[in-house]
Amino acid sequence: MNSRKYRASLPKIAFALFVLFTINAKGQSKVWTSSKQPLQEIEQLRKQIKAPVFKNKDYNIADFGAKGDGSTKNSEAFKKAIETCNANGGGRVVVPAGKWLTGPLYLKSNVNLHLQDNAVILFSQDPKDYPIVFTRWEGMECMNYSAQIYAYGEQNIAVTGTGTLDGNANNEAWWNWNGKKAYGWKEGMPKQTKARDSLHVLMHQKVDPRKRVFGDGHYLRPNMLQPYNCKNILISGVKMISSPMWFMNPVLCENVTIEKVNVQAKGPNTDGCDPEACKNVLIKDCYFDTGDDCIAIKSGRDEDGRKYGRPAENHLIENCEMKDGHGGVVIGSEIAGGARNIYAINCTMDSPELDRVLRIKTSSSRGGVIENVFMKDIKVGTYRDAAVHCNMFYEAPGNYMPTIRNIWVENLDVVDGGEYGVYVHAYKESPVQHLRMVNCNIRGVKTPVKIDHAKDVKMDEVTINGSKVERAEGVLMN
Repeated sequence: MNSRKYRASLPKIAFALFVLFTINAKGQSKVWTSSKQPLQEIEQLRKQIKAPVFKNKDYNIADFGAKGDGSTKNSEAFKKAIETCNANGGGRVVVPAGKWLTGPLYLKSNVNLHLQDNAVILFSQDPKDYPIVFTRWEGMECMNYSAQIYAYGEQNIAVTGTGTLDGNANNEAWWNWNGKKAYGWKEGMPKQTKARDSLHVLMHQKVDPRKRVFGDGHYLRPNMLQPYNCKNILISGVKMISSPMWFMNPVLCENVTIEKVNVQAKGPNTDGCDPEACKNVLIKDCYFDTGDDCIAIKSGRDEDGRKYGRPAENHLIENCEMKDGHGGVVIGSEIAGGARNIYAINCTMDSPELDRVLRIKTSSSRGGVIENVFMKDIKVGTYRDAAVHCNMFYEAPGNYMPTIRNIWVENLDVVDGGEYGVYVHAYKESPVQHLRMVNCNIRGVKTPVKIDHAKDVKMDEVTINGSKVERAEGVLMN
């Protein structure tokens, strides 16, 4: 083709590429036809996720002047130990038995913060101890209090051992900022409502996140652990209690392993693990008993999620136990960047205070595509609301239609269900697509299936309240 003809053909080529991109962006990426396909994908994912390895060198915080008496503030000792470890090529910063009071910790590359038996890191209740850092709060970027353990742009970091991270939150400290009387708030006390509303406005206006400054006097609670834009992360073995807000919130991270972690708190918004816009995440052998979602997979709220357009991608949840919580395995609601390739296998759930088993929550203010969600071999004692719950109307509507597609649930066994077996509330313009349930037995629910808008729903050997499910509200199942 000569140059003149080539130039003349450019508009046609550009249009063809646009059409192709649009089809790929909006079209179905995959539809599983058997569990063999996602199980093969899981095995490939296992090979991609590798926990970081650290230099065989220890730095005991006591050698840097720390005192484990529960009252001496050890922020500087922790800082010196972490910086020394990092400067010498990495290793373990060892926290021995004792109760070690401290302000927030900044975790540097190649450092493994290791808690020995009977070691407790007790975080300060004084907001003045918490520096202002670049963070996300409920999926929105801003300058706010540092997480109790924070890192930004670091690589090869870990929190390990058999000790305890105590966020030191209760109805007298942190939790009452939520503004609800159930958590200690009383008339005349400060609360987060005004600042939260302001942050929403700044996000919608696309104000530079570094000019969205909060912190002192604004009452937006910090999370316990937030690595931001980091790679190669390990959280292993520790117990976590009484976080001011979310426990674990890796943001824009890659290659994350969370294993054998015990998470317990009944405060407001005390989610257990909320990986946000992360890629290649393994959560295994963990225990969650929380005041909000046990595991909630996220990718940013509204404008801040769409700005990056980075989905939560390639997450494997296995052999975990969930007790109290708004949901066991949750996707959303801060999910504007989308989510894909989310797998949950061999988990157990059981609590009258557990609302849902699999929960997908989004809205048209979020948009985004949630696809390729696989759940298999899940044993449930009881729950309160729904076993499988898809809701596109979680918050106020907007102009970004969400998509939910290719959801596979197999070998779900529920002893005593709650309000619904399966609940789907979707837009007529964007029905939930390709929902498949295979070999599931759900007992004791009030309403077996409630679906308004869905396309290509298939149920194979699904029994609810002793009856095989074939139809629901005019939706053909098979």
